[in-house]
Amino acid sequence: MDLRFTAPTPLEYFAALVQSDDEFPLLEATVSVAQDEYPDLDIQQVLGDVDQLLARLRRRLPADAPALQRLRVLNQFFFHDLAFGGNVNDFYDPDNSYLNAVLRTRRGIPISLAVLWMELAQGLSLHARGISFPGHFMVKINLPKGQVVLDPFNGHSLSREELSERLEPYKRRSGLVEDFDVPLGLFLQAATPREILARMLRNLKEIHRSQQDWARLVAVQNRLVALLPKAWAEQRDRGLALAEQGRGAEAVVDLEAYLAHAEDALDIDLVEERVLQLRRALN
Repeated sequence: MDLRFTAPTPLEYFAALVQSDDEFPLLEATVSVAQDEYPDLDIQQVLGDVDQLLARLRRRLPADAPALQRLRVLNQFFFHDLAFGGNVNDFYDPDNSYLNAVLRTRRGIPISLAVLWMELAQGLSLHARGISFPGHFMVKINLPKGQVVLDPFNGHSLSREELSERLEPYKRRSGLVEDFDVPLGLFLQAATPREILARMLRNLKEIHRSQQDWARLVAVQNRLVALLPKAWAEQRDRGLALAEQGRGAEAVVDLEAYLAHAEDALDIDLVEERVLQLRRALN
């Protein structure tokens, strides 16, 4: 009897993690994204490193510590003692999105710092959620006396006035003013783990696309397609990146899948023309 087993590829492993929304393993799935850049990454070691941080944090608190005390100790530990914070010197470094690198350098972007902070918060039985705030990911935490919104870039607590001020440029650009204004609370809704992971991947997507790094862009698109199988625009973007790599036959498959599902898209004519160009090149 042949008892040999084939280990899953990094993409297969990721796809298995994100298959269901039930008990979605946000931390593990986010760590696994780094396997594209760090193929020898030991994911369980990274998860163990986070567990060790949580164990150190728990030793600082009595078992009956109230929620506000747990939050204050967490922020002191994360932002001051460990000095996690935003990478202001190189904000667009892809390493800012790879949690193994963020743990090593203690520098990241708001969303990667938020994923780590939320994991520790949840380990302290604090009800923490992420917020897909326009332009800057936030976290919020429910306390007995109200809700606190934090900037994971620096740990600052933000008032409603400060949040409204940050939101104002986005609302003006989007035409959400005067009769079309919408309440602040609409932008403070909790993001699902799948939405958080998608936002992190799209950050990497924009970095690689701006640098025309098609191989890395295709790797990110593979994960976005696995994460969001009905987001046909992600399949389109993978097809366009494959075409840039000279992988015309694979590109046609993706682009035709997009055309079959995105009936009312504004770019249908452009995509159809690109498919024709690729088919002519293949013949």
